Amino acid sequence: MKTLLEIEAAIKELPTDEARKLVDWLNEYLDDAWDQQMKHDLATGKLDKFIDKVESDIEANQVKYLDQKLN
Repeated sequence: MKTLLEIEAAIKELPTDEARKLVDWLNEYLDDAWDQQMKHDLATGKLDKFIDKVESDIEANQVKYLDQKLN
């Protein structure tokens, strides 16, 4: 299996319970990949400007709770 189309075809042949297990595994895999990317970005300083901005906004009391922004 090398192409997305081949993988999609194989998934369609799975029983529903196996497909659900695959979804769980894929979600965990993607969550782990996200965590690793965030750790890398943090370690390499890629998030420094964002963190500085957030800290500055907090100090200046320029933040609102998310539910205030959504309503």
